[in-house]
Amino acid sequence: MKEHIEELERWGADVIFGRAKGFRAALTRFLMRTLSGLFRGLVQARLWAYRSGWTPQSHLGTQVVAIGNITVGGTGKTPVVELLARSLRDRGRHVAILSRGYKSKKLDQTQLWNDAQGQRIPAERMPKIVSTGTTLLLDSKFAGDEPFMLARNLDGVSVVVDKNRVKSGRFAIEHLNADTLLLDDGMQYLKLAHGMDIVLIDAGSPFGTEALLPRGTLREPPKNLRRASYILLTKCNGASNDPLIARLRRHNRTAEIIECTHGPIHLENVFTRERQSLEFLQDKWVGAISAIAVPEAFEGSLEKLGARVEIRRRFADHHRFSARDVEKFMQRCVERDMQLIITTEKDAVRFPKPASIDVPIYFLRIEVEILKGLEIWDDMIDRLCHPEPACEAALRHRHAYRL
Repeated sequence: MKEHIEELERWGADVIFGRAKGFRAALTRFLMRTLSGLFRGLVQARLWAYRSGWTPQSHLGTQVVAIGNITVGGTGKTPVVELLARSLRDRGRHVAILSRGYKSKKLDQTQLWNDAQGQRIPAERMPKIVSTGTTLLLDSKFAGDEPFMLARNLDGVSVVVDKNRVKSGRFAIEHLNADTLLLDDGMQYLKLAHGMDIVLIDAGSPFGTEALLPRGTLREPPKNLRRASYILLTKCNGASNDPLIARLRRHNRTAEIIECTHGPIHLENVFTRERQSLEFLQDKWVGAISAIAVPEAFEGSLEKLGARVEIRRRFADHHRFSARDVEKFMQRCVERDMQLIITTEKDAVRFPKPASIDVPIYFLRIEVEILKGLEIWDDMIDRLCHPEPACEAALRHRHAYRL
């Protein structure tokens, strides 16, 4: 059943991106285009409901920063969330990351937690606690890929998972001492009021396929960028982004714009955590395996680093690898004399350890580098670290106006 669902997901992606041909694909695209019009109406109606006060928002009395995008996947959000959380933590903020835990499994038993008076917190008020900031409590199966990655990489930052992020935010404030909440993939989560919206735009594909879901990859029309406080252009390659910035300015005249790139910094062994420099890839015969939204970008980065990517295996986004998946791919690599198997960091958290490792398995560690606008980034961090009550109230009012 799982394989059929993933096959359908892959076919759906091929239809959206135009890779699927034939009558069935053309008909599906036509139906999707019709549904996109309905989706647009629902999105705008929902925004109106929050803007008008028809649907109330919750305020938790602390800073809430949403990091998100207007497209589905592929903007490099997780490394940006990590950089932001680390920057705030290093400046003395008590940060909690709130995630919905996409495709995470339900806990077999609710975690137990006592309040300051020693009373047990009722199960209905308990989110999933991935990390308290000092202790990692859940694996990727129950946490979700990105929350687990963030928790593993960020000492001193708590990570909490629940679809209801008002509940998880309240828990983080009351029981994890959080004074700054980061909504991971939170632009569209309007139930909890945001004091600041950081919106990521992929410089190479800013509006995806230029059509709304389900025909395209847009979650919202580009005009909704007016809600952004800051816009981060990600995956920049050093070329001028002036035409794109001019286009963004038609939708948002005031947001600060920062240009950055997502660059590889080293290789890390999936199981031993041994690190190798990027030069280690030069002229190596490599098998690339991944389950991400845009595998072409990952494979292309390996080739740019000098690897000879001879074998490629792509699974549906967030696919949970089985031991059989890994062992079959490793056997292919052994038969073709591959020297390395490389995957992504997000995929590495879902890799079961095979009985025998005949080919070393590494992931490519990616971090964000700011190319233009470092002073804007520093000013934003300073603003979050030294909030003024009057400014916070004005920011909330400004955000409500933009909705």
